[in-house]
Amino acid sequence: MSTPDPAPDRACDPDPGQGHDPDAGTDLPYALPLDGRGVVVDRARAEDVPAVVALLRDDVLGAGREGPAEELEPYLSAFAALDADPQQLLVVARDEAGAVVATLQLTFIRGLSRGGATRMQVEAVRVAAPLRGSGLGAALLGWAAEHGRRRGAVLAQLTTDLRRADAHRFYERLGWRYTHAGLKLDLTEP
Repeated sequence: MSTPDPAPDRACDPDPGQGHDPDAGTDLPYALPLDGRGVVVDRARAEDVPAVVALLRDDVLGAGREGPAEELEPYLSAFAALDADPQQLLVVARDEAGAVVATLQLTFIRGLSRGGATRMQVEAVRVAAPLRGSGLGAALLGWAAEHGRRRGAVLAQLTTDLRRADAHRFYERLGWRYTHAGLKLDLTEP
């Protein structure tokens, strides 16, 4: 297992798809610093998709928007696309038995604003219900912030549904701040 080192930041690959090895220079697998728990963060694999989808479904909002458990094809197709993109990283946290107990997705966005800076978008943060409140989510997001720094990101951003009041308090406790208003447009409606 590797631990973060103080290596200089490196920018995202400016030319994705040109022979870039998505695992080159990453800090995975990584043992999370949890009291007495052997939880390891690693790049998700196709065989992890059912467990990740189960975590996405495991709340009131996810249960209403994720497809049926037996219909994995759209998720497997999406996984293949994001896994091939060097600016995307879907990770899982595994317990000592190898079971997926948490997940999140990172997207690295290079832009012209902020002097051509790279931002890290954090999406789909989920922790298995029995482990919520255990420190796993905080440790996973701490790893993500360090990983973003190593990839050269200058800003991490996330969105969370307005109905997730507990999640808002959790993120604020970890230092995330409300700085912008986010708007969405449903493109499935005419």
